[in-house]
Amino acid sequence: MFHSSTITDLFNFLKYSPTPWHAVRGMASRLEGAGFMPLDETEHWQLVPGKRYYCTRAGGALVAFQLPEGPLEALRMIGAHTDSPALRLKPQPVQMSAQWMQLGVEVYGGALLAPWFDRDLAVAGRVYLRDGEGQLKERLFQVDQPVAIIPSLAIHLDRDVNQGKALNAQTQMAPVVWQAGPDQAPPSIESLLKRWLADQYDPDDIGIIDYELSFYDAQPPSQLGLEGEMISAARLDNLLSCYCGMRALMESDGAQGALFIANDHEEIGSGSTGGAQGTLLGDVVARLVEARGEGGAEARVRLLQSSRLISCDNAHAVHPSYPDKHDAHHQPALNRGPVIKVNASQRYATNAATGALFREICREADVPVQTFVSRADMPCGTTIGPLTATRTGVPTLDIGLAQWAMHSIRETAGAHDPDYLIRALTAFCNREHLA
Repeated sequence: MFHSSTITDLFNFLKYSPTPWHAVRGMASRLEGAGFMPLDETEHWQLVPGKRYYCTRAGGALVAFQLPEGPLEALRMIGAHTDSPALRLKPQPVQMSAQWMQLGVEVYGGALLAPWFDRDLAVAGRVYLRDGEGQLKERLFQVDQPVAIIPSLAIHLDRDVNQGKALNAQTQMAPVVWQAGPDQAPPSIESLLKRWLADQYDPDDIGIIDYELSFYDAQPPSQLGLEGEMISAARLDNLLSCYCGMRALMESDGAQGALFIANDHEEIGSGSTGGAQGTLLGDVVARLVEARGEGGAEARVRLLQSSRLISCDNAHAVHPSYPDKHDAHHQPALNRGPVIKVNASQRYATNAATGALFREICREADVPVQTFVSRADMPCGTTIGPLTATRTGVPTLDIGLAQWAMHSIRETAGAHDPDYLIRALTAFCNREHLA
């Protein structure tokens, strides 16, 4: 059976990244362990050639970069996103029905809803507290055991359920968490939060002011298949890309200017302070230009036009039960290497020049490479690639690892592919010439 230290480490990262905020905290910890120094966007940056740094924004977005010893003439940039489709709790979620307490949710992103039924669900999120001195503090928490379920209705009570019936997110997706006794009032969401937080923080220091919470799949990631050739986990789209991009930057030789950005809110359009439509990447690049002793728009444009961005977001593998959903000549497979994503309408940012560069990188790194384009009669999704290219002007391509069940509560990818992508992205970070 195939075993890989990469898979073990990836699973640990996924297990403790139930939300974008947890993912950023986990990446920051790993980056610091690799010698990256934290920066605060509100302070002046004194950047030293040859050093490595990172900063975060709004809790869910992160940028890490390394500076060469010599002049910074180009950046090898890798982009991904930290968010995944989820069920986010409403601010006042408590509701009662048939003496059962449920928690109302909003659907975040384009989630496949049916797989959320009959799953062990846990809760994670961030909470803002007022401590004993009256100061606001952010606390991340993760309940490490199942606390809820969305039970299916028995087929005997709905004989047409297998005929493709629509699901109502308002009335049918509220997880069940507690059974009330006769004349027993439900607990408030604040009391539930205090109960959950007390397992990780001092209960005397918990004065809840505000919170953002999500349900997540409590089942840990797994490796499966007769030869261990598949991995199954929640949030592979797109924490798998975050993990590989972070690893590539950490393992690069440091000789070249390189940058990794993990944006938030891609699944809902990227329009936020930490999203790809925001200013995060442009702000960091501007500060790098300033740090190298050049100012103004011209220096920034010169740096961006000399740089390249690889946007990493998973690709659709051909499904063995639905091969007709793919173009017959473009059928990416698990364990066959990264996939170059192409779209004539620029839903993906790849063009011949950026695609050729990546093919050369893969050839030199001995990494197999594939190509995906949607059927001409089927629209495709999009990524941070076109948004970042539009906002910054940096030449960009879109790639990703092949997976099944995109946007499900659990997704499947190839066990060999993470090592392929890390190898290719590391070679990109180390590459001297980008043209």
